[in-house]
Amino acid sequence: MRNLATLALASLSIFSMGAAAPVASPGKYHEPIGIERQWRHYHPGKINFQITSPEKDGAKIYSSIVSDPDSYITDNARRVIQTLYFSPADSIPDIRVIDYVVRDFDGISYKSGGGDNVRIDYSTDWIEKSFANNDTLKLDYETRGVIYHELTHAFQLEPKGCGSYDGKSPYWAFIEGTADAVRLACGCFEQDFASKDRPRGGNWMSGYRITGYFLYWLNQNKDKDFIRKFNRTALDVVPWSWDEAMYHILGRDEKNSVASLWNEYMAAVGDEEDAARAQPVVAEDQQPAERKHRKGKHHRK
Repeated sequence: MRNLATLALASLSIFSMGAAAPVASPGKYHEPIGIERQWRHYHPGKINFQITSPEKDGAKIYSSIVSDPDSYITDNARRVIQTLYFSPADSIPDIRVIDYVVRDFDGISYKSGGGDNVRIDYSTDWIEKSFANNDTLKLDYETRGVIYHELTHAFQLEPKGCGSYDGKSPYWAFIEGTADAVRLACGCFEQDFASKDRPRGGNWMSGYRITGYFLYWLNQNKDKDFIRKFNRTALDVVPWSWDEAMYHILGRDEKNSVASLWNEYMAAVGDEEDAARAQPVVAEDQQPAERKHRKGKHHRK
């Protein structure tokens, strides 16, 4: 696959959408993280790539920055898997087929399917919006970020006995928080905690970036393998809970309760006042215990 930095810069001069003029100074190029030696030949599944709305500008833009979709998706899957697991010998979901579809729909991206066949849909409308001012580097950054999030949903483990994918349970916070933590660790959210990419306040049950930055902070400050170990708690901690997951990784001590760790994190990033105004966390023993099949996990901004 051609070097994306060269491709992105070239695309600025060969492609324009509507009457928009290319920006004089395109956004910063974020080099993809390296693929570790043990993962370079790992097969994440057969890639079935489709563009089903080829007439849309977003489809044309996508084709202009991704010259080899199979390699692009495969390599980014390897980056996700190495962030979630220690080695190919780990309990990694055996995905045989990844259907990746670029099409016209209202939204950003979502993962559906299950078992050994998953599907990821990416919106042509969102591609167009991400290409504001013809900034190809910004689009590359966003497109990789979205695929990291959705591929995490394909390969992450799922905790048991802690609710369903309902937008509020520990199960949901684990699923969406881990996906954005992986996106962050792979370099497609700014890793500076003062960045505008990091939402202020909230709590560990907020999901998405709020939970993702918390998990990334723990990875940076408590255990360099925290994200891998956190994913593994889905197998090792049953029924799963935030406190038991933290104790399993960091040791059974009150300072390692999730509330204590969150307070430490808020103090470290200077968000104490925002945290004080956040909605209270519902006690985990009040969360629904059933686990329902989810048809699709949606990415949001």
